[in-house]
Amino acid sequence: MLEFWLNGQQVQAPKAAADRTLLAFLRDVQGLTSAKDGCSGEGTCGCCAVLVDGKVALACRRSVESVDDRQVVTVEGLKPLEQEILRDSFVKNGAVQCGFCTPGIVVRAHALLHKYAQSKKALGREDIRRALSGHTCRCTGYQRIVDAIIQAGTDILDAPSVDVRTNEVIIAEGARLIDRTGAETMLGEAGPAAASGVGGSLSNYRAGEKVLGRKDFLADVKAPPRLLHGAVVFSPVPRCRVVAVNKSAALAVDGVVAVLTAADVPGERHIGLLSKDWPLFVAPGEETRCVGDVLALVVGESADIARRASQEIVIEHEKLAPLTSPAAALADGAHKLHPGGNLLETCAFRRGDVEKALKSSDVVIEETFVTQRIEHAFLEPEAAIAAPAGDGVKVLSQGQGVHDDRRQIASILGVDEAVVDVELVSNGGAFGGKEDLSIQGQTALAAFLLGRPVKTVLSREESLLLHPKRHPLTLAYTVGADRSGKLLGARVRIVGDTGAYASVGTKVMERAAGHSMGPYQVDSVDVEAKTVYTNNPPCGAMRGFGANQAAFAIEGVLDRIAARVGIDGLKIRRINLLTPGDRFATGQRMGQSAKGLSRCLDAVARSYQHARFAGIACGIKNTGIGNGQADIGRVLLSVTDTARIQAFTGFTEMGQGLFTIIQQVVAEETGLDPSLIDVSTRSLPEVECGMTTASRATALSTKAAKRAAVKLNEALRGNAPLEQLAGQNFHGEFICDITTAPDADTDEPVTHMAFSFAAQVVVLNDDGRLERVIAAHDVGRAINPVQCSGQIEGGVHMGLGYALSEDFPCVDAKPVVSKLGDLGIIKAKDTPTIDVIIIEEPDEVGGYGSKGVGEIGLVPTAGAVAGALNSYDGKWRTTLPMTDSEAAKGLRSPGARKAAVSVVRGRVGE
Repeated sequence: MLEFWLNGQQVQAPKAAADRTLLAFLRDVQGLTSAKDGCSGEGTCGCCAVLVDGKVALACRRSVESVDDRQVVTVEGLKPLEQEILRDSFVKNGAVQCGFCTPGIVVRAHALLHKYAQSKKALGREDIRRALSGHTCRCTGYQRIVDAIIQAGTDILDAPSVDVRTNEVIIAEGARLIDRTGAETMLGEAGPAAASGVGGSLSNYRAGEKVLGRKDFLADVKAPPRLLHGAVVFSPVPRCRVVAVNKSAALAVDGVVAVLTAADVPGERHIGLLSKDWPLFVAPGEETRCVGDVLALVVGESADIARRASQEIVIEHEKLAPLTSPAAALADGAHKLHPGGNLLETCAFRRGDVEKALKSSDVVIEETFVTQRIEHAFLEPEAAIAAPAGDGVKVLSQGQGVHDDRRQIASILGVDEAVVDVELVSNGGAFGGKEDLSIQGQTALAAFLLGRPVKTVLSREESLLLHPKRHPLTLAYTVGADRSGKLLGARVRIVGDTGAYASVGTKVMERAAGHSMGPYQVDSVDVEAKTVYTNNPPCGAMRGFGANQAAFAIEGVLDRIAARVGIDGLKIRRINLLTPGDRFATGQRMGQSAKGLSRCLDAVARSYQHARFAGIACGIKNTGIGNGQADIGRVLLSVTDTARIQAFTGFTEMGQGLFTIIQQVVAEETGLDPSLIDVSTRSLPEVECGMTTASRATALSTKAAKRAAVKLNEALRGNAPLEQLAGQNFHGEFICDITTAPDADTDEPVTHMAFSFAAQVVVLNDDGRLERVIAAHDVGRAINPVQCSGQIEGGVHMGLGYALSEDFPCVDAKPVVSKLGDLGIIKAKDTPTIDVIIIEEPDEVGGYGSKGVGEIGLVPTAGAVAGALNSYDGKWRTTLPMTDSEAAKGLRSPGARKAAVSVVRGRVGE
């Protein structure tokens, strides 16, 4: 036997387990799930950090044998007082969003603080940033984590610490600069708000549990009796004709219960959010369309058995040449990937006389911009648990739409939706990547057919293969302006590679087209956007949803016009900015809340003017799906037998703080303590509201929750104690159906229920590297200012990676990178200071005046970066990521750089 000390207790492991990873031993044998598996043994995410003899070690990279006779400590083993202080500092500073990465970071914080306390050296922000570079956080942008560690150092050890913020941002009157400690600098109109109600910064729901690893994610959920495990088998190549799926060798593996394939699906085999074109399993005789196509699910008594047996599946296939670009897919004679052809949809609209406008322009800019494919890189890979329940199944999902999951699972099983119950286990990040049904369908099928619970967890490499990415777009702009810089007309042609399946690609391209002019007023526009199938990985929803790509293009055009007419980036934006009554690109007239645009620009103006090397950009992002589709919010408040409120919503909590927002609304309207309010997401008919997308959950849920809470408050006003209302339900619903379809015959189209606005300045230092980002955002009403700012900070961080380093390249339709660490995500040590300025110009539709904030954080960022780079070296850049810049140097891992070289060689080969 091997022996070591785990959190102060001696434990034993058989020598047969010597090669097993310490992470697997901790989770599967010891039941300690604070250490998470985010990168499947790469050692790049830091989610599994533990202490071995007092030093940080990655449990996914250590064997059980390597800790023989040593001391291992996980978050659970830290001293109770230290746990409490770390928990409180992370919670207070808003350093927790989805929380998947947080326990590993807490271990790092412990080690770092003790190291500096022993050395008696001062601990500064840069020291912490460097230490955090072994960790990936996709949500926060790292700043609040740094603040939390500094505060904890003072509270735990009286460790000397330095919290220096130099070059303070200059903010305009009427704005609110949210300090990362939760304090606010308010100038103008904002007054104090109750901590637990609307406008206060109530702590993120269950944040303390997340910090200490006590909040279960799906892979952490305790195994129900007789649990089986699933492992997926993917297509061997992007495009092939499947001859046979030979499963006899897999079935012969001891412990294998079944191998499910297309023939086992009792209902509809094709799924999809908008188009049912995505097969749950590809059947023999059919063609695969991408490397993420699933051919089989192996089900075994353990995860190890299922994975080992999945390697025994033999796929007989005929390899076929893939279509690797929209141009190839649209060429005459190209193979049809789907019955309707390779052009999925064209979205087009026109206003005014563009030809006349261009001919009368003093300046005409013609430029083509190219944006890249991007991986979401949420820290928690996909997982699902399903169990038989009556005539149907109960599914634990981490998806972004439990009702859409339910609908698709019911169609797969061939049963009524009423016998399918889907419950959200709040996920470890999503950013749009968990909208489409991933492995919930196969897992539910296995449980339904085998009559036993089944759990499937993807590895990081499998996750990268399976879910859709951000669309790579080619955007060709011809834009005219007069000699003052005023935009007169624009012709825009956009082509998007939607990959193998539709996902929500048509809607992404609608948004790209609709946002093609950004937040600027142009009388004459001619816009066309094509959504094209290829054999590349599917592309669908990702934070920004097409607006990011369009913003990079239109902001670049504005900078070029400004240079031609001899004005700066600030002035040309002021000249063209939308104001109330002006028409958005789609023709929708802007409401009074569009005043927030100029307020955002004013808030960052002086910072732009005072910087030596800086770029400026503005952003607009729709709130709500719109385009003729109703946006719905529903909330159900149920009083329990224990005198608590159970709030149900159909929207997903994925780190953005929606559950906290619902607590705040109920507290605001009833005066109840938020600690009495539990929140969860279930596929109940009473709370059906569609996918958690389009930055709409807060605006819609606040309105619905308020209506439910008002009813509850009326019952409480009758002096009825809460316990006497046990069993009563209070329902709130808000349906916004004011928008018009894209093809509606109307002179006054309303494409979206609301818009949020932003202006950002990116500042470079004298070496051309990132120094600071100032981000002013009109959010309508900050329901929770600290959460709101945290969303923007995380969005800016993601936007900087999009601009400079991130990529998900493919050669011959096959992804070049297979590791989280090679995606080009910017590390903590390279992340500049991000100052968030909150503007509150109330919206006419959203609850309490709120607008969406989840996506707009990165809409203007790439454009502002491009402008800053031009101010430094004079180069105009048209292609993302801008890896040739000084700002990009050192941001990408060796693996990412090698992948980039492979892509160049692949293109030459083509």
